[in-house]
Amino acid sequence: MAVIGLGRFGKSLALELAAEGVEVLGVDRDPRIVQSLAGRVTHVVEADSTNEEAMRQLGLGDFGTVVVGVGNDLEASILSASVAIGLGVRSIWAKAISQAHQRILTQIGVQHVVRPEHDMGKRVAHLVRGRMMDYIELDDGYAFAKTRPPRQMLGRSLADSHVRSQHGVTVVGVKRAGEEFTYATAETLVEQGDVVIVSGPREAVERFAATS
Repeated sequence: MAVIGLGRFGKSLALELAAEGVEVLGVDRDPRIVQSLAGRVTHVVEADSTNEEAMRQLGLGDFGTVVVGVGNDLEASILSASVAIGLGVRSIWAKAISQAHQRILTQIGVQHVVRPEHDMGKRVAHLVRGRMMDYIELDDGYAFAKTRPPRQMLGRSLADSHVRSQHGVTVVGVKRAGEEFTYATAETLVEQGDVVIVSGPREAVERFAATS
């Protein structure tokens, strides 16, 4: 995997991937950043990611996945993504800092666009309201949440509580105090003190958590 742009986001990602045993090529134009990561990821190279010939020489097109972590320099971000597309990279992820930036990246053919600061802000907003213990929203409006079950579910199996028909969400896991999460089935009984993981459209997940 290649990570282009080794600022805070790109560096953190590259180091996390390396810690998990993934071979990583890191690319940045700042020699100080490159030097700081030498020996910490598989390969790290000082290069201009907007230069197609330079990226071709690095074999960027041979990577199955490339992450464009360049954020604040919009021109460099878009050109770097365009170069990766032109070299035939099959899966491209890119960081965006605004909705307009995200729209442009999508329009030029980037398959996966993330907005770390924006997404984290939305996640924390859900958590600080106290209704959820954890929350993840995917880019298609689908969400997962860890929360307490509403009172009407207690002492009943998931089949009997009709969660999906009444709330529009699916309970995918249940955790009892002192135990690990278990995969939920129709026969799973929900008790006082349990924690559930639910999935579904964002609005439905939020409504379900509000009833807990």
